Amino acid sequence: MARDDVDRPGAEQWVPERPTHEALLEAVRGCRGCELHADATQAVMGSGPPGARLLVLGEQPGDREDVEGEPFVGPAGRLLDRALTDVGVDPAEVYRTNVVKHFRWSGMRGKRRIHQSPKTAHVAACAPWLRAELSVVRPQGAVLLGGTAGKAVYGSSFKVGETRGRLVDWPERLGTEHPPAWVLTTTHPSAVLRADDRDAAYDDLVADLRVAAEALSAG
Repeated sequence: MARDDVDRPGAEQWVPERPTHEALLEAVRGCRGCELHADATQAVMGSGPPGARLLVLGEQPGDREDVEGEPFVGPAGRLLDRALTDVGVDPAEVYRTNVVKHFRWSGMRGKRRIHQSPKTAHVAACAPWLRAELSVVRPQGAVLLGGTAGKAVYGSSFKVGETRGRLVDWPERLGTEHPPAWVLTTTHPSAVLRADDRDAAYDDLVADLRVAAEALSAG
């Protein structure tokens, strides 16, 4: 049997049949759907009000998120909070989660582990968790942060630049029972932090999020 078949059975068998947010938080701790669990401190489920009108979807937990067990608590998360606040969205009212629930990393830089993007196989293995979260939260809209989140939802040919800052439909391909009414794609806040012109990159992120904020206000 191929190694991928052994190491990545997928998360479906660990997802509760009747998910609640509390049940997901408990169940994800035991997930062995792919090999990433072996090197991560813990699985990181989404966080926020179960009935949030806006869901924000990123790539995977980072170094701080892996340690603290909460999504978006590192530098990128703080920048996201600032951007949401700037467009009039209360960060506390947003449900935040990641496509992949375990931190993938390679090597160390000082005391900090170096982020390594998840493979398509890791994203596929974790997909049942996202479907379960959507069934619990049932958000009005979803913001996809970066290419990994976009490809998880729309497929491998997805490119951020083709839809960035525009409202588009949730795809039927995921088979979600309660899909968001609209989706907006933008860059990941970590890309803003890496940008040569950080102010300009931040302004672009805020402009995109303002479209989402206006859609929420329109109901």
